[in-house]
Amino acid sequence: MNEKKERYEVILAGSGGQGLVLAGIMLGEAAVREGRNVVQTQSYGIASRGGLSLAEVIIDREEIIYQQVQQPDVILALTEEALEKYAALADEGVRIFYDTTLAKPRTGANLTGHPFTKIASDLGNVAAVNILALGTMLAAIPVVKTESLAGVIRKRFKGTALEMNLKALSTGEELV
Repeated sequence: MNEKKERYEVILAGSGGQGLVLAGIMLGEAAVREGRNVVQTQSYGIASRGGLSLAEVIIDREEIIYQQVQQPDVILALTEEALEKYAALADEGVRIFYDTTLAKPRTGANLTGHPFTKIASDLGNVAAVNILALGTMLAAIPVVKTESLAGVIRKRFKGTALEMNLKALSTGEELV
């Protein structure tokens, strides 16, 4: 189950302002650090904060021809709207990690819920929800090595933001 594949298609979905586009970019940067090819696309609703926000990341050892996710391996859904949009894919074998703080709890194979927003808030920075949730996802599915993402975090953040994001990443890992 934790065997690393050559190709991963990942969807990060939630609300504008949750840092999912940044999380997608950072996930891509971590894959590049591992010598892999990456395509990252993003879209968001009318409102930059509050509307549906999506980041798609494709990671592959081979050249990536088509730039949209066609068969996701894993989805991170941080809002009820995002979870509703993708929940049916769990029945097709897609692993979905979702935020029980903002989405109704669900049961079923391939659905994993954690209170990501509450935990990030308890850590002192709700804005770190994206990194916390990525940490959980990466501990369960080795899209990239967690250490590769930690390297990107170290490059991108300084001071207390660096400490908070590294703490969020390790806290997310511990949830698995």
